[in-house]
Amino acid sequence: MVVLPNATKAVIDSAKVRDYLLSSSHPIGRFKQPFFVALGYSRDQWQQLESDLLERAVTGDARIGQKTEYGQKYEVRSRLEGPSGKSAEVVSIWIILEDEEIPRFVTAFPGGKR
Repeated sequence: MVVLPNATKAVIDSAKVRDYLLSSSHPIGRFKQPFFVALGYSRDQWQQLESDLLERAVTGDARIGQKTEYGQKYEVRSRLEGPSGKSAEVVSIWIILEDEEIPRFVTAFPGGKR
C-alpha cells in the first residue's frame, strides 16, 4: 500500500466540507451531498466528516495523480463508515503545492468499484 506523503500533516479548509460536500445548494457540491448524508453526515456536524477524511488520508491507499502547474495531486481510496453505521468506498483528492510538503484537501466523491 502506498501512503499519502506527510499524511499526518494534511489539512482541510472547513468550507470545503461544510459549504461544498455537505451543501445542498453549492453548484457542484449539491450532487455529492446526498451521498455523504446517506452515510449519516450533516452540515451541522461537518467536523465529523472532516475528521474522518483526515483519518483516511493517513490510512487510505494513495496513488499519484495528475501533476498540475500548482503541484502534485494524489488520489486516496478508502472505506468510509459514517455516523449512520453505513459505509462506502470514497475517493479523496489531495494536492501538495509546489514548494510545500503539506497535503491539502481538494475534493471527495463516491469511489464505486475499483
